[in-house]
Amino acid sequence: MPISLESFQALDDAVNRLAAESILAQPGRDDGLIPSYSLLGEIRELCVSEPGLHDALSSVHGALGLRLDAGQPFDETSLGFLKQFIAWLPDAIAAVRSGNPVAPFQGQAAATPPADQPATASASSPAAGVDSLLTLNLEEDRELLAEFYAEAVDHLQQIEAALLALEHEPGNPEALNSIFRSFHTIKGNAGFLQLMPMHKLAHEVESLLDLARSLKLQLNSNIITEILRSRDALRAQVQQVSVALETGRRPDQIIPVSHLISAVKRLAAGESVEAPPVAAAAPLPSNTPSVEPAANAAAAPAPVPPAPSVSVKSPDKTGAIASKSGGSGNATVRVNTEKLDSLMDVVGELVIVQSQLIETAREVGPASPMLQRNVTQLSRITKELQHTAMGLRMIPIKPTFQKMERLVRDLSQDFAKKVNFTNSGEDTELDRTVVEIIGDPLVHMIRNSMDHGIELPADRIRQGKAETGSVHLHAYHQGSNIVIELRDDGRGIDPDRIFQKAVEKGLIAANAVLGRDEILALIFAPGFSTAEKVTAVSGRGVGMDVVKRNIERLRGKVEISSEVGHGSIFKIKLPLTMAIIDGLVVRVGEDRFILPSTSVQMALRPARENIVTVHGTSEVLELRGRIMPLHRLHRRFGIPAQAEQPWDGIVVIVEANGKVCALLVDEMVSKQEVVIKSLGAFIQNLPGVAGAAILGDGNIALILDPGSLLQAA
Repeated sequence: MPISLESFQALDDAVNRLAAESILAQPGRDDGLIPSYSLLGEIRELCVSEPGLHDALSSVHGALGLRLDAGQPFDETSLGFLKQFIAWLPDAIAAVRSGNPVAPFQGQAAATPPADQPATASASSPAAGVDSLLTLNLEEDRELLAEFYAEAVDHLQQIEAALLALEHEPGNPEALNSIFRSFHTIKGNAGFLQLMPMHKLAHEVESLLDLARSLKLQLNSNIITEILRSRDALRAQVQQVSVALETGRRPDQIIPVSHLISAVKRLAAGESVEAPPVAAAAPLPSNTPSVEPAANAAAAPAPVPPAPSVSVKSPDKTGAIASKSGGSGNATVRVNTEKLDSLMDVVGELVIVQSQLIETAREVGPASPMLQRNVTQLSRITKELQHTAMGLRMIPIKPTFQKMERLVRDLSQDFAKKVNFTNSGEDTELDRTVVEIIGDPLVHMIRNSMDHGIELPADRIRQGKAETGSVHLHAYHQGSNIVIELRDDGRGIDPDRIFQKAVEKGLIAANAVLGRDEILALIFAPGFSTAEKVTAVSGRGVGMDVVKRNIERLRGKVEISSEVGHGSIFKIKLPLTMAIIDGLVVRVGEDRFILPSTSVQMALRPARENIVTVHGTSEVLELRGRIMPLHRLHRRFGIPAQAEQPWDGIVVIVEANGKVCALLVDEMVSKQEVVIKSLGAFIQNLPGVAGAAILGDGNIALILDPGSLLQAA
C-alpha cells in the first residue's frame, strides 16, 4: 500500500526533527544518539511499503543500534555518516512522492562500534553483565525519570493487552506493531537514562519481534509467554524507579534479566526453550495496597501503581522521551494525584458553602428575588464544577480487566484447564481510589473461579459441557453505582457442601436453619475453604473474607448466585466515587444523621399492629408478609428522641450485606448530596459510623454505615 498523504506529512516532520538532532550532536558525546535512533525507527515504520527506502533506513538504523548497544558515543566518522544519510533522505522521499525510483544511498557504513566491544553475542551465550542494579541519577534526571516512568507504565499495559490479543489472533499486524513500538520506545528511553538492564532486555525482545514482523518467525504460545515474562521483569524494574522517585531510595535489589535475554536469543535463533512455570508476582512498592500475606500471593501480575507526578511535554533538550501512544500530544495531561485530591476538597467546601447560602436564601425568602436568582445560578455552576472535578478522578476499569485476563491465562496453564476469558464494559469509569482497591478482590475471585469453579477438560466432557470453560467479566452502571459481574460456567457452588464445611469448622451449629443466600454468604467467613488440599493458589481460607472486607471498605457489597453444575455469578456493587454521596438526612431528637441512599429501600409510618415484641425485648416489623428486626437509633446512640413509639415516628427500611432491617427515626429531613469528612484519629472505627458531613446550616451530621450498624446491634 503506497504511503498516504498523512504519512508524508509525518515523514517531513520526523526528517526535520532528525536534522535538528544531528546539528546538536557532537563527536565524543552521545547527545542526539538516542533521539536519532528513535526517529530513524519512526521513519522506517512509515516507509514499510517502499523497499528501497525501507532497506536504507534499516541499514542506518541498525548501525546506530550497534553503537548504542556498545555504549559508544558519536565519533567523527559515525556522525558524518549520519549527516550524509540525512542529506540523502529528503530527495529519496521526494522521489517516492512523485513515483520515481529511489537513488541508492552511497554513504559508507562506518557507524559500528570498535572491534574490542562486540555488539552481538551468540544466541546460546548468556548476557553477561546485565544482572546489575539500576543506576538512577535522581538529582539531575528526576523529571526525566518521572516522564519515563509514566510512559513506561502505559507501554507495559499496551504490551500485555496486545500480547493477549496476539494469542487469539497470531496474524494480527496491528497488535504486533503495537508491541514492537512499545518495546522500541522503552529501549530507547532506558538507554538514554543509562538503565542498561532494561535497555538490553528490551533490545533483545525488539529484535525477536522484528523477526516476527518480517515473517521470519512464527509466534506461538511459548514465545508469547517468554515475552510476557520479559515484560514482567521490565515492570518490576519500572516499579523500582517509582519507589526511588517517591522515597528517594535507590534500588537495592537486582532483578535478573540475563536468563530472559538468553531465552529470547534462543527463540530468535529458532531454538526451543522449556515452557517456564507461572512466575510469582513481583514485589510491590510500599504504597501499593496489599490484601493478604505474601504466602498466599496470587500467581498474577502485580498492579503497577499510579504515577506520582508527571507532565505531558518531553524535555526539549533531548527529545528522547517522546510519546509514542498516537494521537495528539495535547489530548491528555497527567496530574499529580495530590492536586486532584486537593481540588476535590475545595469543591467539597464549595458544596458546603452553597448549601449554607441556600439556607440563608430560604430565611430571607421572597424579600430578595435577586438573591434567589444568584443562588440558583451558583447551584447550577457548583453542580457542573462538582461533576467535572469528580470526572477528573474517574479512570476506566480496562487496565484492571486486562490484568485479570493475564491472570486467567497463567492459571489456565498452571491448572491444565482450557478457559476462554471475555470481558465487556471495560471502558466503564469509576473513582481512581476504587480502581486501586478493587484489583485485589477481583484477583481472589478469579482464582477461586479457576481453581474451584472451572472443571478439567475431561470432567467437562463427561458432564456434556464444552471442553473449554468460560469466564466473563462485565462492568456497567446501575444508578449511582457501578456493578462488576464475574460469571463462569463451572461446577457452581453446592450449598449443602458449604453448610457441612461450615459445621465442621465450627462456624455454625449443626442444627442451624439458614436460607440459601445465607449459606452462600458463609464463603466470606474468615478461615473458610472447601479446598481438599492447600495449593499455591487457594486452600488456606484466606481470601474471600478479604474480598468482602475490601469491598465494604469501598461502601460496596457483593452478591452471589449459583446453580450446581452450571456456574456462578458474583456481583460487586460499588459507589462511583468515594468523596461525595447521595444521602437521606433524618432527625433523631435534636441530632441529624445521614443514611446512604443506596442502602435505603423505603420509609413509612407503621401501623401499631405491625410492630411485634419478641421475648419482651426485641422488636420486629411485619411488612407485606416479611419480618424484619426494628432498631431504635436513639437507643443505639444514647440520645433523647421525640418519637418514643414506632407508630409516632418514621421507620426507614435499609439493606446491608443481604440483610434487611428497620430503623426508627423521628423525621425525614431531606435528600441531598453530601461531602464525606473524616472523623479524625480520636473517633475512628466507631461502629455504625462511616464519617461525617457539614450540612447547609453549618451543623455536623454523622454518616451512618448500615452494615456495621446492624452488626453492632
